[in-house]
Amino acid sequence: METKQLILDGKCVLGIEFGSTRIKAVMVDDKGNPVASGSKEWENDLVDGIWTYSDEAIWNGLAECYADLKKNVQDEFGVTLTSFAAIGFSAMMHGYLPFDENDQLLVPFRTWRNTITGEAADALTSALNFNIPQRWSISHLYQAILNGEEHVPSIRHFTTLAGYVHFRLSGKKVLGVGDASGMFPIDSLTGNYDEKMLDTFEGLISEKKFPWNIREILPEVLSAGEDAGTLTEAGAKLLDVGGDLQAGIPMCPPEGDAGTGMVATNSVAVETGNISAGTSVFAMIVLKENMKNLHQEIDMVTTPTGDPVAMVHCNNCTSEINAWVKLFDEFGKLMGQEFDRGAMFEKLYGIALDGEADCGGLCAYNYFSGEPVTGFSKGAPLFFRSAEDAFTLPNFMRMHLYSALAALKVGLDILTEQEHVSVKKMYGHGGFFKTPKAGQTIASAAIGSPVCVMETAGEGGAWGIALLALYMVAKKDGQSLADYLNDEIYASSTGSELCASSEDIEGFRTFMKKYVAGLAVEKAAVDVL
Repeated sequence: METKQLILDGKCVLGIEFGSTRIKAVMVDDKGNPVASGSKEWENDLVDGIWTYSDEAIWNGLAECYADLKKNVQDEFGVTLTSFAAIGFSAMMHGYLPFDENDQLLVPFRTWRNTITGEAADALTSALNFNIPQRWSISHLYQAILNGEEHVPSIRHFTTLAGYVHFRLSGKKVLGVGDASGMFPIDSLTGNYDEKMLDTFEGLISEKKFPWNIREILPEVLSAGEDAGTLTEAGAKLLDVGGDLQAGIPMCPPEGDAGTGMVATNSVAVETGNISAGTSVFAMIVLKENMKNLHQEIDMVTTPTGDPVAMVHCNNCTSEINAWVKLFDEFGKLMGQEFDRGAMFEKLYGIALDGEADCGGLCAYNYFSGEPVTGFSKGAPLFFRSAEDAFTLPNFMRMHLYSALAALKVGLDILTEQEHVSVKKMYGHGGFFKTPKAGQTIASAAIGSPVCVMETAGEGGAWGIALLALYMVAKKDGQSLADYLNDEIYASSTGSELCASSEDIEGFRTFMKKYVAGLAVEKAAVDVL
């Protein structure tokens, strides 16, 4: 009854995130607890060699996701949604959405998944002395300039997917600083785009004499908690095609999925971080200050409040483990046994902890695709051993769990050993951590710091952006985002914290020596296959 009254009073908060395969809505109460959700599956399309989502798919997907939430609320509480205390939108970072003077999209949305900007990314990294990956928005813009694309002179504004959705619903061309940091480098001292790098970019394109400059066409940068406009009448109709939703609802700065992931794992404070491990794996660590040197293995982004964040992103994580579990399942059927897949993962992950700390000398590469952190544009899954190595099931499974995080450790070692980054605690989320203790122990051994898995870690980025919207309307004067999350959201949350033993940490180091030396074997496999 209490939740129903909050809904009737319009005091709940809505967060919607556009993921790569699902649009998800989460509604929270005034304490940040999820009370209802909705979703819509969607997929990108490869059109003329470009990975994209059509404009129609964006708006139909948003409306269907909200309609699903609206129906679920009606079924659960007997209430029709008409208002919220605040709304927030987030989406996959990066990509390219350019608009003309009439706010019409000039080319179909180019997503982060495209690898068509290599020339631009390399040139910008060199010119700015800052790692600019191919998926960044500025790489897409500069590549379009280098290609001489017809639409470029007509650009008057470009943004990310979250920025586009927010603009259509609020009329504001703004972006949260975390999402903006995947468009163009951010100066964490000012919380805005880096002025020197803006000047450098202007110098690169000065001969083109475009009727715009880079400062004019980038979205305005906002920090978490700042006012990002309100839902317009037109925006309300886009979101709720049934026409029940009222205009005038406050909206928080739109954010990227990296920032919402930090919020959803309570890792926005300096010297904390999170590791997301599933089909791919990435780790983000909040830094005291920017790195001293350029490392192309490391992306620099920011928290939703503008603090610098080092990100290590690897393309491969659990796919090879899944392949071996499928093989074991086939063997079971051959022997007349039917196994529950979840129970198989739990048993096999669990037995890995019985393996030797260095996996008995076994080594593997989980490269279903290329792995840029270790210098591979293509991959080939590979397992190898010598006749003297201890080939046992516990060692075999421990090896695969190590291998799932090995490329990530290469990047993390750059941060800890070369940049002397300190990490007090990492928060884990994703399928790798579903089995109690196993994933945590291996991750802690790789990172060398405690790993905490919260009960709420599975709520995801839609919950994260809902919390950012709630923070905007519920924070106390002067209360930082980190303090708000600790004091108001996570104070009573439960979870498990685990730190690997010194033997486990040393065992992972020993494994890594063989792993790094064996990269030549993986290269040979890629060349041959």
